[in-house]
Amino acid sequence: MCSFSKASWLQLERTGHTHTHLVTSCTAPGPAMFGTESSLSMFLNTLTPKFYVALTGTSSLISGLILIFEWWYFRKYGTSFIEQVSVSHLRPLLGGVDSSTPSNSNTSNGEADSNRQSVSECKVWRNPLNLFRGAEYNRYTWVTGREPLTYYDMNLSAQDHQTFFTCDSDHLRPADAIMQKAWRERNPQARIAAAHEALELEDCATAYILLAEEEATTIMEAERLFKQALKAGDGCYRRSQQLQHHGTQYEAQHRRDTNVLVYIKRRLAMCSRKLGRTREAVKMMRDLCVFQLMKEFPLLSMFNIHENLLESLLELQNYADVQAVLAKYDDISLPKSATICYTAALLKARAVSDKFSPEAASRRGLSTAEMNAVEAIHRAVEFNPHVPKYLLEMKSLILPPEHILKRGDSEAIAYAFFHLQHWKRVEGALNLLHCTWEGTFRMIPYPLEKGHLFYPYPICTETADRELLPTVFHEVSVYPKKELPFFILFTAGLCSFTAMLALLTHQFPELMGVFAKAFLSTLFAPLNFIMEKVESILPSSLWHQLTRI
Repeated sequence: MCSFSKASWLQLERTGHTHTHLVTSCTAPGPAMFGTESSLSMFLNTLTPKFYVALTGTSSLISGLILIFEWWYFRKYGTSFIEQVSVSHLRPLLGGVDSSTPSNSNTSNGEADSNRQSVSECKVWRNPLNLFRGAEYNRYTWVTGREPLTYYDMNLSAQDHQTFFTCDSDHLRPADAIMQKAWRERNPQARIAAAHEALELEDCATAYILLAEEEATTIMEAERLFKQALKAGDGCYRRSQQLQHHGTQYEAQHRRDTNVLVYIKRRLAMCSRKLGRTREAVKMMRDLCVFQLMKEFPLLSMFNIHENLLESLLELQNYADVQAVLAKYDDISLPKSATICYTAALLKARAVSDKFSPEAASRRGLSTAEMNAVEAIHRAVEFNPHVPKYLLEMKSLILPPEHILKRGDSEAIAYAFFHLQHWKRVEGALNLLHCTWEGTFRMIPYPLEKGHLFYPYPICTETADRELLPTVFHEVSVYPKKELPFFILFTAGLCSFTAMLALLTHQFPELMGVFAKAFLSTLFAPLNFIMEKVESILPSSLWHQLTRI
């Protein structure tokens, strides 16, 4: 049975839904469904044909915009935007992860392990132009109170020192035995004290190296200590050279003495470069490059002395010698670096940058030399996409770390820190870079990790850079992603705005009408004001003739 009050029946008669409401309410199983179905029925019956026309038109408009945009995106990027968004963004949100991902129960330990594993997968190189700890890094800490080096970076340096400066026969010489323990010390003061203790026993080259790196507060003081280290290290090298074929132990000792000698000469050349004696530094670096090619020790290649030589030759503006060095080291069989790629781009940009004009190039097209320069810039940017923002001073520089990750933000900082002045010295080079570097990402297939001229960009770069760089005051640069074009944002905003207006107009027609009238009156108020002024100035007869026309 169903019952109605008199007021309810009168209400149904006024709305014209008496029969429908009666049948619905009598067959309803409960009060909740009665309210829902009655409201839905009343809502659908109050819709006018105009609403369906507007809904269809809006749907058609949005569908057309999506169709045009999809066609444009496919012509430009070679893939569907909707498909790309679904694969890259929606699937991870819906839980579409790889089977190799660890379970949620091991998340706390799994994240740390995966970060460490990704860091180990990325090969970290020693920065060829690394600064002196005592004379440069520590002075920065004294002035700013910030630590420019991370614990991970310093730990890698400690491992390098043990590899370069120690061997299995160190226990035979008391000074070397002390230095073997000193390189493992974490406390800088303990390392310095151990170096002084070793020097009390004999002239120890590695002890002088430690003091020059960490205790010397000026470059001149560091150079003086390195000269003493060179004197001691050269003697050890000559003695071990004569005994290297007498057994495995002597061969390892000679290898260690060779590493020590090369390290000392390289740092002495860097001291000369920092003190303004650039030609002297170039001569020392050339000798070291010849020495490195003569020896077959694999550790010598880790010093990358040719990058020091390139920077010094650029300081002398000796571009012909720079080109000769690039011809020797910019080879497909050798590992690339930002220094090699961007120096090659700088040399090619130098030939056209002083007369380059984007407006003129767009009218007449690029010449052969300009095309070569642009291609060289695209090649360099693809190798390391973080460098241009530092060269163009779109991002602030910090002190470079002692270790760098090739193609990473750490390498970009190390390169720009020393080579920004060379780009500024070439007239128009930065302007050419500014006009062309972003075009690189239109040439790389999507997704960007596929690569174009080089191997795919490593996905572990960002994690390793966060370990190498002080993230407390530096925002690590990540691999540039393709930003959404303005057309996409404009279309999305327009569709959302019109849909919201349609919904509000249908839901609150009277209120939206008031708002529309107020908006239009405000919009046309200046025009009405101008018309009133014109009517007051012009004669009424003339105004009447104009309105008739």
